[in-house]
Order: sequence, then C-alpha cells, then structure tokens
Amino acid sequence: MTNGPHDLDLSKIWLFSTASGRDLRTIRRALEEVTVPAGRMLCEEGTIGREFFLIVEGQASVRRRGRRIATLGPGQYFGELALLDRRPRSATVISETEMLLLVLGQRQFNGVLDAVPPLARKLLAAMATRLRESDAKVASLISH
Repeated sequence: MTNGPHDLDLSKIWLFSTASGRDLRTIRRALEEVTVPAGRMLCEEGTIGREFFLIVEGQASVRRRGRRIATLGPGQYFGELALLDRRPRSATVISETEMLLLVLGQRQFNGVLDAVPPLARKLLAAMATRLRESDAKVASLISH
C-alpha cells in the first residue's frame, strides 16, 4: 500500500478531473487517508451515512438486501448520496481486499462543496445520471 499524499493524483478521479490545482489541494487537505483490511464493512444499508469514500487501492463489494450487485475498485467512490441528503445508505459496502481509501466526513464534505463549486456541479451531474439509469431500469421492468 502507498502511504503519502504525494502518491495520490486526485485529478485522475472522475469527480475531481476538472478541478484546478488549487482546488485539488483544498480537496486533498479535507480527505483522511485510511487503510482497511479485507472483510471490513465500510457502510451498512439502512444506516445514516456520514462519510464519502474514494478508493485509491483495493476492491470492495456492494450488496443490497444481502445480494451482491457490484464491485468497486480504484478511482471509484461511494457514499456521496448519503452526505447530500442525510438519508439511510442504499447499500452495504464491504472491503474484499486490503484497501487504501480517502474518506471525507460530513463537515469536511460541506466545506469542500462550498470551496470548490465545480465539484458540486459534478455531483449534480452524477446524480442526474444515476436517476436516468434508475428511470430506465424501472421503464424496462414495466414494459415486460
């Protein structure tokens, strides 16, 4: 596992790809670097979320109602919806391997959104994409 902030290029993460160097430094200062072992529950479906996670290294499984629905890896993130609406998590995420994560807590997340307006726009775009995907799934279920 890597350890220092110098090892992390946030601009390669889609969410931060358009941020300026100054904005990236603001974001980086707000993130806490955490290493977790395999088998750790990172968030639990139905509980109120207070963190946003960015995966630097490792792999996690996403489960909904006990069923595996996805696998996440480096450059992917989760937890942003719970931070935006403070509602219960929609899925459980468990580390499958040792992982290096960047974690952003609720207070830090709000500060970053205030300090880096392009990030708020990207989150809105990501949420719109999720909504469209969800609508498309519902429409395909109804038409069958």
